[in-house]
Amino acid sequence: MKGLIIKSLWIELILEGKKVWEIRGSNTNIRGPVALIKSGSGKVIGEANIIDSKELTLEVYQTSRKFHCVMSEDSAQLPYKRTYAWVFDKTNIYKEPIPYKHPMGAVIWVNLSDSIF
Repeated sequence: MKGLIIKSLWIELILEGKKVWEIRGSNTNIRGPVALIKSGSGKVIGEANIIDSKELTLEVYQTSRKFHCVMSEDSAQLPYKRTYAWVFDKTNIYKEPIPYKHPMGAVIWVNLSDSIF
């Protein structure tokens, strides 16, 4: 399973179902279930389905705060040259976070061994 690294606050909002768009500077073709890794923790804390990835215009970014939870004063411009919303659904918070070994250089994705689940 692929593991997606997400910073604190954003990962909690995703797992609580309050944030359904993860804003990124690149597109993804990955669909289906992915493990969600809390950045810097060394732990997988839940999972979600990626159901879409779409490039955003400034107007859509500014009018879609309810999906991405970025404060309006931070949305005066797009955060990346090309800005994408990775769309999630069906989140699941694990009762016990699962430790994993973080590979050198991994910034966005980690290939997780099936044996950790």
